[in-house]
Amino acid sequence: MASATKKRFDEEVDVRVEIDRESGDYESFRRWEVVADEDLYDPSYQMVPEQAAKFIDNPQVGDFIEEELEPIEFGRIGAQAAKQVILQRVRDAEREQILNDFLQRGESIVIGQVKRMERGDAIVESGRVEARLPREQMIPRENLRPGDRIRAFLWKVDRLARGQQVILSRTSPEFIKALFAMEVPEIEQGYLEIKAAARDPGMRAKIAVLAHDNRIDPIGTCVGVRGSRVQAVTQELGGERVDIVLWSEDPAQFVIGALSPATVQSIVVDEEEHAMQVVVAEDELALAIGRSGQNVRLASDLTGWRINIMTPEESAKRSEEEALGIVELFMTKLGVEQEVAEVLAEEGFTGLEEVAYVPLEEMLEIEAFDAETIEELRNRARNSLLTEAIVREELVERAPDLMALEGVDSELVQKLSENDIKNRDGLAELAVDELVEMTGIPEERARDVIMKARAHWFE
Repeated sequence: MASATKKRFDEEVDVRVEIDRESGDYESFRRWEVVADEDLYDPSYQMVPEQAAKFIDNPQVGDFIEEELEPIEFGRIGAQAAKQVILQRVRDAEREQILNDFLQRGESIVIGQVKRMERGDAIVESGRVEARLPREQMIPRENLRPGDRIRAFLWKVDRLARGQQVILSRTSPEFIKALFAMEVPEIEQGYLEIKAAARDPGMRAKIAVLAHDNRIDPIGTCVGVRGSRVQAVTQELGGERVDIVLWSEDPAQFVIGALSPATVQSIVVDEEEHAMQVVVAEDELALAIGRSGQNVRLASDLTGWRINIMTPEESAKRSEEEALGIVELFMTKLGVEQEVAEVLAEEGFTGLEEVAYVPLEEMLEIEAFDAETIEELRNRARNSLLTEAIVREELVERAPDLMALEGVDSELVQKLSENDIKNRDGLAELAVDELVEMTGIPEERARDVIMKARAHWFE
């Protein structure tokens, strides 16, 4: 009845209909909601408190102003419109009930039959529920036909969708975890846990497993007798090869396992950049990287660390370059001879902070320096750090719009200023690779910073 009443107006309005259930008599009202001045976006069904004061005393935000309308006469067309609205509401309620019953089963894997194909997507029927498997969530080169029985992961539920509200996926890492949980009873029993998974759908996958019972071999349990369990998962995934590795709390050990079957010679962890430099033998390099970088990419996704693979020669060259850089830093910032700077580098000092604030007892153990030299080096380091801090503060004061951006700190502002980038627009105009080259920050952080700098262009 409200829908039919609204058709009397050319604009979008809010209508309330009140029905006497005893007599069948009804009254119609047009409503306006009282909103704050800054929230007013459609006067056809909203009012600010000043306007509402003409109708009621002391109006508050959230109140409703109502104006009685002349009841419309329902003819054949009006009755048909009301019938359609009621039927649609009943169908929506039925669909909602079916969906709730389906979700209450708590199943992460949906088993169903392909009912039809729509624009490349597969419509899967599972019991009374129709689910959609989008083309991009199918395993590459997978050719599904109506009548095929498939398994898929319950990826998400879109309650606003007009068609199928259950969306499935066969490419999600969660799908492979759920498949192993079905094939390996020890996972359901809590003896084993799949901590992480990474996939290149249809090609290769890696899973990290942890045993909560020391009597269980986690890798052997997931593989199964003569590979029966892992083969069942591989077959469901269209021949996708699965590497099973041990999960470890030690990030370095976890990365070493994730890079299997390649053998790691040494590894250097950079906590600040959340990256690892991994050294493998020359003849293992191709195995560690994998075809088109697949092995190292999956290992990086699995562990959450950025992994750089290099040979011993490349590692030695990199270490030599870093050592030369440290020596140059000490010569420039501390004003010392090359021999003194080389001694500091050989003793393991990598920055001014360490020279300035490492415990005095540790520095006194350096045989090449006496107490007077050490004290002079510490004073010079502290003065250099103080000078750098003052310069950074001055740069920050000159570039307040840069410092206001999330993800930008004084160190980044200093590097930008050295490259003549002194305001937000200058940063916004940079490409990601340009910012990475200028500042040395990770690509993901560079992308986020640039997008935040550009945000005001679209406001």
